[in-house]
Amino acid sequence: MSISNDLPVFNAMRAELKRQQNSLELIASENFVSEAVMQASGSVMTNKYAEGYPGRRYYGGCEHHDTIEALAIDRAKELFGADHANVQPHSGATANFAAYSAIIKPGAKILAMDLDHGGHLTHGSKVNFSGRLFDVVPYGVNEETHCIDMMKVAALAEEHRPDLIVAGASAYAREIDFAAFGKIAAEQDIPLMVDMAHIAGLVAAGVHMSPVPYADIITTTTHKTLRGPRGGLILCRKSRAKKLNSRVFPGCQGGPLMQQVAAKAVAFGEALDPSFKAYAAAIIENARTLANTLLERGVNLVSGGTDNHIVLLDLRDSTVSGAEAEAILESAGITTNKNKIPFDPEPPTITSGIRLGTPALTTRGMGQAEMEKIGTWIADILASPEDSRLQETILNEVEKLCGDFPLYPSRRL
Repeated sequence: MSISNDLPVFNAMRAELKRQQNSLELIASENFVSEAVMQASGSVMTNKYAEGYPGRRYYGGCEHHDTIEALAIDRAKELFGADHANVQPHSGATANFAAYSAIIKPGAKILAMDLDHGGHLTHGSKVNFSGRLFDVVPYGVNEETHCIDMMKVAALAEEHRPDLIVAGASAYAREIDFAAFGKIAAEQDIPLMVDMAHIAGLVAAGVHMSPVPYADIITTTTHKTLRGPRGGLILCRKSRAKKLNSRVFPGCQGGPLMQQVAAKAVAFGEALDPSFKAYAAAIIENARTLANTLLERGVNLVSGGTDNHIVLLDLRDSTVSGAEAEAILESAGITTNKNKIPFDPEPPTITSGIRLGTPALTTRGMGQAEMEKIGTWIADILASPEDSRLQETILNEVEKLCGDFPLYPSRRL
């Protein structure tokens, strides 16, 4: 039976392919995988249970899965220069849960970035397991610069003596100084965990400081800037490897999704190619060009710019909220997400911000000239949010631009 025989599913998937092909994907946490990664993700590897680890499985018939997982592990270690890698986590959230479990116990105190200032749900939000299981001391950004105040982080670490320091963010446009976090952790004799989910591809390419020399344990997703399948990865020092593995399986997962492990192996191989360094550098160049274009048009940005792939718009002086801006931009073929900004007066369902990111459009081959054009379109729409004719005109221009940078041109469902 072909997927085309299941018309409701087939039609929705075909519509999604068309949406991706004909719109501008500016969500910072999204990217487009290669055909090779997609093939691995939809492969026969999905048919097999493989609980355990290479050479130590609880099911027979896993010899080929052992080969692929060992390959994924070796490639991840080479890519990041790490002692140990666990490639089994189903997601970044699962990776964080396992990492916490490998270092601390429920009730422990953690020092982590405030969600409202750019952190992640799994860094201590009260609606997440991290906020329910742990005593969270949040740190944030300076109200003037919107950058992490490392002196304040050091003071909080000395005052509260947490059991773990967490570095990493999901909506922070500046480079994170992992060396400074490592120094604070070492001086206070506190383990350091880094969640580099958003910037993993930039770290792998050497265009962002690596946390590997400073952190006891590192988690990441394998999509976003790393351009792999949706999934998780954990890196750590040799001394923590055995305990970490036990916290992934059987600690919080059963059988790994071996089709995703295979896709991770392919993606890591692609990231080891020298061309990936140029790709990651282009992501940052595109983000800076997009940011500068918006600034020139009078759009306010959190922290005044970007060092990575994220551009965070501050709409407090605008006539629209983040939620409204997201909807209006989508009507013009520009996909973004509403996002809280530091010191945001609006709730998470409304927000005063829009988060943009350049990984997906960079994958399509778009460069600085296209970013200038897109930044101008966004500024025009935000300046005249009720102008439906303008939105329709830009929608047509968006579709033309997408046609110049085709996505999966030969793909058929």
